[in-house]
Amino acid sequence: MGLISVFYSCRKDVPEAIQPVEHSMLIVPNHFPDLEFPEENTFTNARWELGKKLFFDPIMSRDSSLSCASCHLPELAFSHDVAISPGVDGVLGFRNSPTLANVGYLPYFMREGGVPTLEMQIAVPVQEHAELDFSIPEIVDRTLLVPEYVAMADEAYGREFDAWVLTRAIATFERSLVSGNSPYDQYANGDLSALSPVERAGMELFFSDETHCSSCHSGFNLTGSGLENNGLYALYPDSGRYRLTGDPEDIGVFKVPTLRNVEVTAPYMHDGSKPDLMSVLEHYNEGGQQHFNQSDLIEPLGLTEDQLNQLEAFLLSLTDTQFLTDDRFIP
Repeated sequence: MGLISVFYSCRKDVPEAIQPVEHSMLIVPNHFPDLEFPEENTFTNARWELGKKLFFDPIMSRDSSLSCASCHLPELAFSHDVAISPGVDGVLGFRNSPTLANVGYLPYFMREGGVPTLEMQIAVPVQEHAELDFSIPEIVDRTLLVPEYVAMADEAYGREFDAWVLTRAIATFERSLVSGNSPYDQYANGDLSALSPVERAGMELFFSDETHCSSCHSGFNLTGSGLENNGLYALYPDSGRYRLTGDPEDIGVFKVPTLRNVEVTAPYMHDGSKPDLMSVLEHYNEGGQQHFNQSDLIEPLGLTEDQLNQLEAFLLSLTDTQFLTDDRFIP
């Protein structure tokens, strides 16, 4: 799919590099890479509309009480504000709900990186007992009783509503959740007034050899999507990627998340154990808990209180307010 520029409100302080060009319901900043779609599931507005309707519909859960959006709220960058989101009947799992911002750029999915495509990932929360506690065939049976879904499936994919349509449509909607108009983006694209002196100082620290932050949180999406042990625990209750591979070197290893909109995605870490940004920064400043698989990049930093405040200010500048309030993503 060709590159499509992001749609911004007409503001004089937005650099020419990211001025608005709107195209259908998929809008990508022109300083982002091309957003790729599978050949069998290219983007159309009809597919997007169907996926959006399903994303916000509690028809997806066993007792029709929860939708995908119950744990991925638009105003929170499609994350949640609790450590562990309750599933059907209030059952709790053991991992924090991550943001879906820019999920279409990720090379694999789930905290341990064990699912290779977004289409495949859709089935995981559906079948998880601590989440939607249902099954794809049962959802299909329900939707076939809804004339609107039957018509939308035919318009979007030219076929009867089935598991293939269900997973592809939701994946299409989720790929459209592109965020790239934070003050940091505006600064990087030439608007030098977009960041305050404190935020700029934090940015310099973030990208410096002193902190190594950008060694893991790199690129336009502020994640290299690597798999790392960040020393959160000396003994991990959740063994992370080890559950997938059985390799002892994968104990405590999790996918590195994006930092975009991190201001609104608290609490943090794979288990939601860090309540605020400063507690996260203090964890890295102290050098982690010295787990035997801990990344070599995690070491005591010796940053001062002022430097920690500068880093926090920079992280707050990654908030894309337009994305959090975009009418396209409101049911």
